[in-house]
Amino acid sequence: MVRRPVAWVLAIVLLAEAFFIAALNWFLGVVVDRQDMSLAGLDPSVMATSSKIGGVVFGLYFALCALVAVLVAIRDRAPAGFGRVLLVSVAVVHGLLGAFAWGIVGWTAFLFLMVVLGLVVLLLMTYDRTEGQEEAGSGGAAGHGGDPRAEAEPNAVADAAAVPGSGTAAPPEKGEEPPQDSVPAQVTRPVTTTL
Repeated sequence: MVRRPVAWVLAIVLLAEAFFIAALNWFLGVVVDRQDMSLAGLDPSVMATSSKIGGVVFGLYFALCALVAVLVAIRDRAPAGFGRVLLVSVAVVHGLLGAFAWGIVGWTAFLFLMVVLGLVVLLLMTYDRTEGQEEAGSGGAAGHGGDPRAEAEPNAVADAAAVPGSGTAAPPEKGEEPPQDSVPAQVTRPVTTTL
């Protein structure tokens, strides 16, 4: 299957990106601090410190997303809960960064960011599609992950055949009351559905 290799590749790319973002912001913070640069009257030390903190925060964010991708690759299960939210958010971040990179850096950075975005989307969509097909095609009993209609239809036919007197009977004569059965003609079972 393609799911696990995609998860491993995505984890490696996100780890490399985490290291690159953290190192780049740290380097920019050091340059601002040593050159004693100021932008619109801001304190150079504040700019240098905020650049370093931003690099560490974004590096940890990408590393955490890489950890989610590693867990998906190891478990071979779709990410759920907070992990899924992280992967969706990193896809949005790469989409926004790609839009900015096209105008500022160039098409190569845009292409790289779109490849990472494609990997994240492929990871999320591959697990959704295969799990949906497995649940629909399992043919298990109703309420146990199978299609509830697959279990309900044969039982309705079997129940109707098992009830005595449920077949076609002669219509009652005039003045006679129709025969009363103690068992209803068709028994329907409630079908439990799982979401």
